[in-house]
Amino acid sequence: MLTKKIKNTLICAVSACILSSSVIAADFPSKDIRLIVPWPAGGGADAISRKISNIAEQSLPKSIYVENISGAVTATGLMQMTRSRPDGHTIGVLTYDSVITLPRGKMVPGYSLEKMAPIARITREADAIVVSKHSGYNSFEELISAAKAKPNSVRVGVAPKGSGPYLAVRRLEKEINVKFNVITYPGSSSAEAEALLSGELDAAISSLGDFSGILSSGDAKGVVELSSEQNPSYPGVPPIKSLGYELETGSFILLAAPKNTPKDKISALETAFKTAFDSKEFQSWVTTIGVTPSWLGSTDVQAWIDELQSSTFKVMDDLNL
Repeated sequence: MLTKKIKNTLICAVSACILSSSVIAADFPSKDIRLIVPWPAGGGADAISRKISNIAEQSLPKSIYVENISGAVTATGLMQMTRSRPDGHTIGVLTYDSVITLPRGKMVPGYSLEKMAPIARITREADAIVVSKHSGYNSFEELISAAKAKPNSVRVGVAPKGSGPYLAVRRLEKEINVKFNVITYPGSSSAEAEALLSGELDAAISSLGDFSGILSSGDAKGVVELSSEQNPSYPGVPPIKSLGYELETGSFILLAAPKNTPKDKISALETAFKTAFDSKEFQSWVTTIGVTPSWLGSTDVQAWIDELQSSTFKVMDDLNL
């Protein structure tokens, strides 16, 4: 039997812990939060990151500011994030290359997802094939017919080897039995957009959102989206499944903090971004750029990452990539 004095002591100790935890949560963030976007300013990942962080900071006592640190296929910025103090005041944006390309190729010494604590998945977006108005192609069928008639003649721009678009074009070649003249462009899709404008490329693969500017101007046209469902933002672009092919690929945006960031800080960040995600402002905006809002919280996102890596690496093994 515990004496009354011991019981009171235990109650006080527990109360102190609860109060201490509450004070920590209430004091966070104590300064502005740095959001590292590992791509140049102006791309799709940058725009989405800025939009949701602008809304998220409205529910926080401090601001969230975006810092673009590109290089090494997102590794430069993300490694800087992982070396930051794990106090919740520095977080980063992960995309396909961060989760698939870098771990698969072991391209950058010291880079590892194990040094990160996932916060949430924000969006998913399918890749698409976009053609330049200079190409003369008006449909996916015309593009494929030209590639079959003259192998290596149709110039298709994609991100470097190991990226989602690169994997997509190689899978497409194998499935349809064609051969493209594949040209890779490091960095964001803005380089591919410029190449489409100049006529340097006949087609390119990335998300429709990444090419929204040249699509709206009429300088390019989306001919197929590599998905199984119709994108409501682009009703004129058919999903590839409707044309009889099974090929789904695309990117996403995840948020992560340095490993060992306290759980209460992760929770506070997750709550702020979930509030922003659910807002009418974000939901309306994100669909106008052709991106699918797709939330996974901190308790589920790691399992999703593991499954994505497993399935994608298997496809790469099959293609000897």
